Amino acid sequence: MSETTHDSAVAMSAPPSPDDGLSAAELAKKYGLAVSGARPSLPEYARQLWARRHFIVAFSRAKMTAQYSQAKLGQVWQVATPLLNAGVYLLIFGLLMQQSKGMGIATYIPFLVTGVFVFTFTQSSALAGVRSISGNLGLVRALHFPRAALPISFAMQQLQQLLLSMCVLFLFLLGFGHMPDPSWALIIPVLVLQFFFNTGLAMVMARAGSKTPDLAQLLPFITRTWMYASGVMYNMVEALEKTHAPKWVIDVLSANPAAVYIDLMRWSLIDDHSHIHLPPHVWLLAVGWAVVVGVGGFVYFWKAEEQYGRG
Repeated sequence: MSETTHDSAVAMSAPPSPDDGLSAAELAKKYGLAVSGARPSLPEYARQLWARRHFIVAFSRAKMTAQYSQAKLGQVWQVATPLLNAGVYLLIFGLLMQQSKGMGIATYIPFLVTGVFVFTFTQSSALAGVRSISGNLGLVRALHFPRAALPISFAMQQLQQLLLSMCVLFLFLLGFGHMPDPSWALIIPVLVLQFFFNTGLAMVMARAGSKTPDLAQLLPFITRTWMYASGVMYNMVEALEKTHAPKWVIDVLSANPAAVYIDLMRWSLIDDHSHIHLPPHVWLLAVGWAVVVGVGGFVYFWKAEEQYGRG
């Protein structure tokens, strides 16, 4: 008997399998199999992230150390860069455009530096987030981990840089006669809320940037426009009132998240509150932006978890 004939006889004599007729999905369900790389449930995804919290912290520290490793001044640039930006804005807006005339230079410089540092925190989180997936494809494709760890770690890196900048900001405040006050304790909840907002924003940008790499080139222009609409260099409400802008425009711009966190930080740190216009229900706005963007950004990023690094 030939080998082919023998195999045919064995196949004909084999008993029918209990799995005959089952689809692939039914077979997977029967034997507890799962699709490789499938998106976990949202609670499971959050648990996986928490389990990798040490990786997130270590990765953010490594990125922070490596950022200026080629520069001779090294980590000094983390503080020097926003300070130089503040110096340019002081020259243009404070001196040439006389924005400091109404509040005095001793109030305007802390006012300006606070705005620059706080806005840079949000701006840098968005810019880092948009490249967090597309700029780390080797890591994404080589290792299995919750991809949200990347934008979260970049937002955490920016928080560490802001904390260094805050030390310099305190020196400015003391140098211009703004002594420590119980209201300084409010910077802690402000930073926590802004960090949650920035992290959600970074995750939104990460998903968008993973599919549209050109967004990384466009985003600096968007954030620059956002900066001018957030009163970083001037008292936005007073400037809009001078141009007789409609009240709804003033209310909308005052309620934008960057302006809310900047105003709260200024109100907490600067003694002279006469030039700080807090919008109505400012703390509700701060919490609302943190929850909506923080939680919404996390869910939005999670929904595309299985797509990152493919294609």
